[in-house]
Amino acid sequence: MSFEGKSILVTGGGSGIGAGTAEELVRRGATVTIIGRGAERLAETARRIAQATGREGAVRAHAADVTDEDQVSSAVAAAVEHGGGLDGVVACAGGSETIGPLTQMDTEAWKRTVDLNVNGMMFTLKHAARELVARGGGSFVAISSIAASNTHRWFGAYGVTKSAVDHMVGLAADELGASRVRVNGIRPGLIETDLVAPILSDPVIAEDYRASTPIPRIGQVGDIAEAAAFLLSDASTWITGQVINVDGGQMLRRGPDFSSMLEPLFGADGLRGVVADEG
Repeated sequence: MSFEGKSILVTGGGSGIGAGTAEELVRRGATVTIIGRGAERLAETARRIAQATGREGAVRAHAADVTDEDQVSSAVAAAVEHGGGLDGVVACAGGSETIGPLTQMDTEAWKRTVDLNVNGMMFTLKHAARELVARGGGSFVAISSIAASNTHRWFGAYGVTKSAVDHMVGLAADELGASRVRVNGIRPGLIETDLVAPILSDPVIAEDYRASTPIPRIGQVGDIAEAAAFLLSDASTWITGQVINVDGGQMLRRGPDFSSMLEPLFGADGLRGVVADEG
């Protein structure tokens, strides 16, 4: 799967899955533009990728917040300028500010998570798809989550918004297929990144993940990067509208049990929806 002569935009490219996917694509010959909110971290990631791959100039950092449509539009334009067009996108930007029982949810944190995961994905798709259509076709890969397909109790807005991403994948694939633009998604399971370090450091939760995953190992960034590369490549030109679980088979069982972490914060009754009388 060579990407020589291909221009790819990666959102959320400063760390984790985004950074690992960007490095894999640069290693395979692509010209990559990474975007994220943290300019300093983004620039450092670009330097590290260039050094690791020996391809100075193949990766460019462009700071942008995907919840700001004007910034997304500018980032897409930067990717087009850097790569002489746009052939593909890996939309990794996302996250969550909510955890805990729905009955005690921070409403503003819920709204910010919806803005990031749903609106941010829509803005990226809206502006990048225009360039893919103008190019005569291309591939858009949205990073979703196993939390979209398997309920994760007390994850708040995260799984809900990732379910919206999955529906957006199908909708966009249906609309854009006539222009030879393919749209697919990946649902990662538990991937070893800095973001999930607290989870892996909790022996009870780490063991619960192992018990709910048929392949008994933690996922690696490379597992997702390889899947994204396949969906971007010419090896998948008749695949669109699909959301692929890359999760060691966890979708066959269940979401994790976070009660050991959250019960000390909310209490056993709180986790089942009881709200204490503040009066």
